[in-house]
Amino acid sequence: MRRRRFQKPKIKNVGGYWIAQFRDIDGTKRRTSLGPVSKVKKYDAEAKLAKILEPINTRLAEPSPDCTFGHFINQIYLPFYRRKWKPSTAESNEDRLRFHLTGPFEDRALRSFTRDDLQAVLDEKAAGGLSYSVVAHLRWDLRQIFRMAVSEGYLPRNPADLLFIPREAKRPNVPSMTFDQVRLFFSVLDIREKVIGGLAILAGMRPGEIFALRRSVLETSSADIVQRVYRGKLDTPKTFNSTRLAALGDGLSTWIAGWLEMLPDSRPEAWVFPSENGTPVLKDNCWRRRFAPRLKAVGLEWVNFQVMRRTHSCLMDETGADPQVRADQMGHSVDVNQNRYTKASLERRVNAVNVLEQRLGVM
Repeated sequence: MRRRRFQKPKIKNVGGYWIAQFRDIDGTKRRTSLGPVSKVKKYDAEAKLAKILEPINTRLAEPSPDCTFGHFINQIYLPFYRRKWKPSTAESNEDRLRFHLTGPFEDRALRSFTRDDLQAVLDEKAAGGLSYSVVAHLRWDLRQIFRMAVSEGYLPRNPADLLFIPREAKRPNVPSMTFDQVRLFFSVLDIREKVIGGLAILAGMRPGEIFALRRSVLETSSADIVQRVYRGKLDTPKTFNSTRLAALGDGLSTWIAGWLEMLPDSRPEAWVFPSENGTPVLKDNCWRRRFAPRLKAVGLEWVNFQVMRRTHSCLMDETGADPQVRADQMGHSVDVNQNRYTKASLERRVNAVNVLEQRLGVM
């Protein structure tokens, strides 16, 4: 569906008269005389035309009741939010919208959606096996899309406001490693993989941040996180909090120094983990070739970068690190750190309930 553009006052001198051409609200072409050039100044004629166009332009500015879901997404929603999103965020969000929402509902009228219709979409996605995370993102998409539709006057209320994530949505089981498993993890790796794993487990860095490191950002006790690699492209860090100085322990710093001495390129701008082509090594290739076989041999095939980062948070918590320290080290808020990354070990919980029993004197 296409909406006609806002019309500006335009006039011409035709045979000594100011003549204006414009389209009426129904699209019909109109032509009118605004007076003789000898008696009416041009700006007065333009002002007269502006008054004629005012009610027409007001009607054109009103949201069309026939607006489709696809039109709203592609012509109104995405052009606005692209100005806010990072390129990596825009790419991910647009792929998700295109596949799950605009594809099936391209030509459906925006006003036709009800709360139950939208909840049924989420129910169907969850029943079809989509992960909890994807369904949660779709819920967020729908709420924001229809919130904007209300704000722009296309709808009187938001039918997505009360949507919930269905119970059937699969929640991921993301475990963390114990202290003994971490020791085993490092024992089977070569120096490069030890450093990569150390930056994830010991320093809490994201894989995109690790593979985007240059020599110039590494100090004896810290790494300056100023960029990341996302889908093979250099990008800024994921969030505002992600731009940070990540602390490096003495042991990890020793590993890093040993690895850097082995690299032929010592320029400040050189990659810490270069590929044969002189670009940052690809995470998936590195994992498939160097990590996966070694870890499978010792029963740690379930470990991935998400497990490694969660392990950092959990083990830091076990050692008594302050929540703010953990959050600042990992580059997110305390709330995210506590609720998404940190999980107390069974041993620690057993100790806690034993202390409770002792204090109560019930045993």
